[in-house]
Amino acid sequence: MTIEVCIGSACHLRGSHEVISALKHLISDNGLEDRVELKAVFCMGKCSDGVSVRVDGSQIYSLHPQDVEGFFREHCMGA
Repeated sequence: MTIEVCIGSACHLRGSHEVISALKHLISDNGLEDRVELKAVFCMGKCSDGVSVRVDGSQIYSLHPQDVEGFFREHCMGA
């Protein structure tokens, strides 16, 4: 599984660093380091909606730092 997190200017200002940090911890805490690749990418074109995140090239999700755990459980652990 590949999780891409936008680090472009708008997403950076909306908390992409916090999202990446939280995802790193969740991946590690769940022992998924060998199954999940976390990538920083630039603009996904949804700059006004929060931090843009994509899982395995799927749709782009707008994620706020406080919502990372629920997102991870639903879209990553459930996959």
